[in-house]
Amino acid sequence: MRIHAVQRGDTLWSIASRYGTPMNQVILANELDRPDALATGQSLVIPEWNKEYVIQPGDTLWAIAARFGVTVADLVQTNQIADPSVIFVGQMLKFPYLSHTVVPGETLWMIAQRYSISVQDILQANPIPNPALVYPGQVLRVPAPARPTIDVNAYTVNMDEAARQEVLRLSPYLTYLTPFMYSIRQDGGLTTLNDAALNNAAIAGRVAPLLVLTNFADGIFDSEITAAVLRNPQLQETLITNLLNTMESKNYTGVNFDLEYIYPEDRENYNAFLRRTVARLRPAGYTVSTAVAPKVNADQGGLLYAAHDYEAHGQIVDFVIVMTYEWGWAGGEPWAVAPITEVRRVLDYAVTAIPPNKIMMGIPLYGRDWNIPWEEETFAATISPADAVRLAVRYGANIQYDEQYQAPFFRYTDESGQQHEVWFEDARSIQSKFDTAKEYGLMGVSYWVLGNPFPQNWHVQQNNFMVRKR
Repeated sequence: MRIHAVQRGDTLWSIASRYGTPMNQVILANELDRPDALATGQSLVIPEWNKEYVIQPGDTLWAIAARFGVTVADLVQTNQIADPSVIFVGQMLKFPYLSHTVVPGETLWMIAQRYSISVQDILQANPIPNPALVYPGQVLRVPAPARPTIDVNAYTVNMDEAARQEVLRLSPYLTYLTPFMYSIRQDGGLTTLNDAALNNAAIAGRVAPLLVLTNFADGIFDSEITAAVLRNPQLQETLITNLLNTMESKNYTGVNFDLEYIYPEDRENYNAFLRRTVARLRPAGYTVSTAVAPKVNADQGGLLYAAHDYEAHGQIVDFVIVMTYEWGWAGGEPWAVAPITEVRRVLDYAVTAIPPNKIMMGIPLYGRDWNIPWEEETFAATISPADAVRLAVRYGANIQYDEQYQAPFFRYTDESGQQHEVWFEDARSIQSKFDTAKEYGLMGVSYWVLGNPFPQNWHVQQNNFMVRKR
């Protein structure tokens, strides 16, 4: 898979021809609803023909396997497909190997270098009695380069049929699904959530559902409710019992605590509560994880940050989701939602306090559209990456890419004369985030939030990683 930034004068036909890829494969991979209208600066993912294939209407896995000379079993394993009879239009398949015809003068070492694999990889894929003897015209299977394996989580706030279908479609790319949300009640009970269909879809796709427990009430994260629970061990035991009962009845595999705006004086109380929770849940086979605010040092003050003790969480729970996004927040000035400079500042501290193999880096699946000049007490609209590109096409805007923040942005003027500035995510910015996760040796990544169309994300993720299935 390649990433191409559209240049002035490019057409979809010229781009596809340049890369030797059928044009309809590019259309399907990027879900282009107007293939004749591209924005200058727009990023496109380009499937590599004979290495990747984007599923078209009417395709079956058996027909694709026969067409490209691979087995269904290999396609299932390489693409982590739970049910071979369930595939989706627009889904990109990676082939486990390709064919190479030896030319005069070639050696196995030269072939291995060409494809960035080892000679041993080729020997394991082919019956070659003598590695020093390969012959012109001999056809070899060349296995695809190995990809590192990570854990991937995604939050979702929708529980309708469209959300269920989205979970089924995206299940090859996910380790965990976290339907948002259950909230703590003052008596230690939990609010309800119509999540059964979503959890069943996750399990059908070999995705582990996690119960998200928050302190959200009446439209805010409620510090008082949290304090009442964290300062009362008996109430905590009631809450943990209710958690266990709900997880068992709803087929959850663990709990993810997203407790925000905790009073700083409850920092140790929160740590103690996590220890108590782990002591009861882990013997029952459940995981415990937390979501924490993006801190840059241990003593960072403020209601959002102070009570999130990175070092303690890293010792107590199974993994920690670091919410590395929301710098360009709806109520603030225009900026990238997750500028890589700030993400790295947080990770620089996080890996000193939490083992990297317990850290999941937060990634936004959305962008923001601000009115400019920006004014205090105004709020940006939250939009999907796909809608951001549609806006650029509609208003003839040139998409620019900020190399410092590793994020695309553009400006446009609407029909009323109002000027706008849009920051969002694209294939390039996501690749930068995946490169960062690799560099820091992280456990994986966590997305906020499903329901925002962004087909490029899943193709880029698949190109970089295999997904651990729990």
